[in-house]
Amino acid sequence: MWVDGQGDKPVVLRPEFQSRKRLFTVLFNYTGPLVVAILPQDTAETATYHVHNVFSQVKLAINEQHPKVSISRTLLLHDNAGPHKARATTQSLRELGIQVLPHPAYSPDLAPGDFFLFPIMNDRLTGRKFDRIQDLAKALKPELQTIPEEDYQGVFRKKQIRLKRCIESHGENF
Repeated sequence: MWVDGQGDKPVVLRPEFQSRKRLFTVLFNYTGPLVVAILPQDTAETATYHVHNVFSQVKLAINEQHPKVSISRTLLLHDNAGPHKARATTQSLRELGIQVLPHPAYSPDLAPGDFFLFPIMNDRLTGRKFDRIQDLAKALKPELQTIPEEDYQGVFRKKQIRLKRCIESHGENF
């Protein structure tokens, strides 16, 4: 707060200012990417959004990629964000027959997106300019598809090692 007239005036953002940050939901399995969803601008990440948008895409992707595999054999690992723990989300997953793997809160060292996907995408997309969020979205899925299947399989093996390290370190981040 600017009170005495001596300091800098506070920065006031113009009403037309819009953040360029957007949330992407990327779901992958042991063979590669399943779903890349962009949270629409001016939309909150809510349980309703996940139930009506993301999970319907997951169901379609699994049926498309693995038509002989029941969706009820799907295990989902996601963090403990509010929309992920909400009653509507858990009920929808239960109805689909998707089992949720437990994930400790605030554990980026155990989240495959944090230790696997984000670093790869950062390396591949750094320096590229995208004028529109749709251009980034269009570039993202092909980049995800160029990651070798062995790397996707390896992330799940690394997850097991990381879980063991977490237990051995009594839950401390490493």
